[in-house]
Amino acid sequence: MSQDQKSTRRLASRLNWETILAVLLVIAIAGGGFLNQDFLTPENWSNLLANFIEIALLALPLSLIVITKEIDLSVASILGLSSSLLGLLWESKVSMPLGILVCLLVGAAAGALNGFLVVGFGLPSLAVTIGTLALFRGFAYVLLGDKAIADFPAEYTGFGIGTIPNTFIPSPFALFIILAIVFWLILHHTTVGRRIYAVGGNQTAALFSGVNIGRLKILLFIASGAISALAGIIYTLRFSSSRADNGTGFELSAIAAVILGGVTVQGGRGTITGVVLSLLLIGILNNVLTLADVANEILRIVTGSLLIVSVLLPNLIASTSERWRVRQRLKEIEKIEAVSAAK
Repeated sequence: MSQDQKSTRRLASRLNWETILAVLLVIAIAGGGFLNQDFLTPENWSNLLANFIEIALLALPLSLIVITKEIDLSVASILGLSSSLLGLLWESKVSMPLGILVCLLVGAAAGALNGFLVVGFGLPSLAVTIGTLALFRGFAYVLLGDKAIADFPAEYTGFGIGTIPNTFIPSPFALFIILAIVFWLILHHTTVGRRIYAVGGNQTAALFSGVNIGRLKILLFIASGAISALAGIIYTLRFSSSRADNGTGFELSAIAAVILGGVTVQGGRGTITGVVLSLLLIGILNNVLTLADVANEILRIVTGSLLIVSVLLPNLIASTSERWRVRQRLKEIEKIEAVSAAK
């Protein structure tokens, strides 16, 4: 192999999806600062980070589920159910700590229902979670109807809209940072993470290697339900409003962030680092468009376009890289055959 070929191969190995996302993120930050002078201000960055906290929380467990070649479309509905339940409990004079605990347990139970239907009955997770998406949102409307509850304690709503002392970082964002580190450690540095990749890569091989696939998937759905409920609690406290329609459509943004982050729908691939970078990228793009007074319909178009691009681009890169490797291998074989013929 020539020196040029070796250099090209080293460059290709370093140019992974996370690197591309990091470069795009830098470009987005520089472009945002160039287009609007308010973009780089601490106040704007505080708003920027606050505006995608809930979606970021939804995306963390969803990433692990997609790596196992499953999907959970009910996350935003569990968020809305949690928000409605918290408001109803507070209106019924239940203390906030107990109300929050009940919401988390209900979220975990909703996730367990998803997992049980997928694993216990062998149903496709896409069909199951489309159904529970409507089911959980319906329960949210049963609890509150069309009304809103807004008289939450100031110390809790203060956390929702507050920042970490002496920084512009929203207080709830600290929870996302902690959970992102936890999920990163689990996925990349534990036996559980290796099992998640194994199930997504080759479920039959994972089964024969001793992985309890059913239990693993149920636990992932439970984690998704509990964290979706946590996102609902934070959303309620941040806006001081409990409504049944809170978080409507968030599942699209969460899935877009997961897939744009390099988690493939074919399973077995993806990193938490890539998902976090994609969340920041989507948050920055939405913020820049908002500062430019772009309509919400355009923001939805951008989110949908990112979802399509995030599916097509990694597959295109992977297929191009594979073709390049095949061509290089054929060239090496031709050289070996030429040398053999010369002898």
